[in-house]
Amino acid sequence: MNSTPPLLELRDISKQFPGVKALDHVSFAVHSGEVHMLVGENGAGKSSLMKVLCGAYRADEGEFFHRGEKVEIRSPADARALGIAVIFQEFSLVPYLSIAQNIFLGREFPGRFPGTIDHARMHREAKQLLDQLGLDIPTRTLVHELGVAQQQMVEIAKALSQNARILVMDEPTAALSDRETERLFAMIRQLQSDGVAIVYISHRMAEVFAMGDRITVLRDGKKVASLLPGEATPDELVHLMVGRSVDRSYARNFCQSEGELILEVKDLSSVNGVKGINLTVRSGEIVGLSGLVGAGRSEVARAIFGADRVTGGEILLHARAHRGNPDKAVAAGIALVPESRKAEGLALIRSVCDNLMLPGLSLAFPSRIYHAARARQIAGALIDRLRISTPSSQRPVRLLSGGNQQKVVIGKWLGSGSRLFIIDEPTRGIDVGAKAEIFALIDQLVSQGAGVLMISSELSEIVQVCDRSYVMRDGRIAGHLSREQLSEENILKMGVHHE
Repeated sequence: MNSTPPLLELRDISKQFPGVKALDHVSFAVHSGEVHMLVGENGAGKSSLMKVLCGAYRADEGEFFHRGEKVEIRSPADARALGIAVIFQEFSLVPYLSIAQNIFLGREFPGRFPGTIDHARMHREAKQLLDQLGLDIPTRTLVHELGVAQQQMVEIAKALSQNARILVMDEPTAALSDRETERLFAMIRQLQSDGVAIVYISHRMAEVFAMGDRITVLRDGKKVASLLPGEATPDELVHLMVGRSVDRSYARNFCQSEGELILEVKDLSSVNGVKGINLTVRSGEIVGLSGLVGAGRSEVARAIFGADRVTGGEILLHARAHRGNPDKAVAAGIALVPESRKAEGLALIRSVCDNLMLPGLSLAFPSRIYHAARARQIAGALIDRLRISTPSSQRPVRLLSGGNQQKVVIGKWLGSGSRLFIIDEPTRGIDVGAKAEIFALIDQLVSQGAGVLMISSELSEIVQVCDRSYVMRDGRIAGHLSREQLSEENILKMGVHHE
């Protein structure tokens, strides 16, 4: 395709961890001005390969070539010297520093006097980067005050500030709205025209075929294909990724009759900015909560679960008043799968087994005597059921891929006796094969009498999976769509401003 040497080439890269061969003689190359898509199931080796590329991991075997000349990448400093910048799926921002401080962390502009920093220039250049991305937020805002989508844009601004010639993006649109995604794609095309090489990891087939110049497929730590977008259909690409055929339509039997009223929210307001929220969830149904990023969807979930203080209105569970902290919510049968699994959904230093067992300990061990063998047995069954890729239930959950961590966040509630599941972005960072499995699992929950309130930024998921959906705008419910009315067009009509 390109007669000039690749801007960067990795040859026969191998990387082993205890019990896992993450990469098995993988070769990969990217050219200037190219968007090279890297796809595969969770645990296929994509993130491991990128961490080797950026110097976060040292390869056990293999060679690196930059513009045809052999180089060494032994540390992040080596990678930066070659013009490599990476935007990881899990953010690397410092919560209590400002946006500008995060963007230029470690690369601050020197002030007029030795040992000082030119803060005015730092904020000025940070604002230019945010303007380029269409993000209208003061650069002095602390990162912990931002939503996940806004933090994603700060990560992108941070990478752009490094004037990278090779930019790696790991699921960059996972938390972005359609409007933000369009801005990101426009920026990528501009970078392409400037000769920047883009390595783009994605599970979204539409993105792979719309943006990719070339596609490399990994499976079980090995490269199984490298092809052009026109050489395969989406279904053929999925088959290469998972080694089997996958139904990507998420077909389900929608709720035919009204079940028991599990949740009723009346005129709910909270300190997090939502106000006047009215919604219901019944047994046997999946209810969507949709709208643009920043509309207040996650804030509603947090208020119902007790993570943020309620300032007005009522929450009724099984027709009884409910209000309290997350402990009381769990005891009342509410499960929350949060938007940010790393910050709020997992105990990262604990094992997969510990995380899976935590919410259901009292049910698994009613005598209050913990039996490790019994815990491993229960966790092992959940690992098999959810196809969590881990060599052992005792592996620290922080060492799993993002998609497998997401499966653990959902799986831990399966033994908790919950009747109401609030699931915020269930497929963020999940591969196409696992998406179908996650939705089949959610469908199984409602078929057994549970009720689900599901938040998703992917409108197609709301339309294909939900029995009905509420649409939010500016912290309020803008409208309700029945199954017959539910379409991406109708969600957007309700969710966007019309003035």
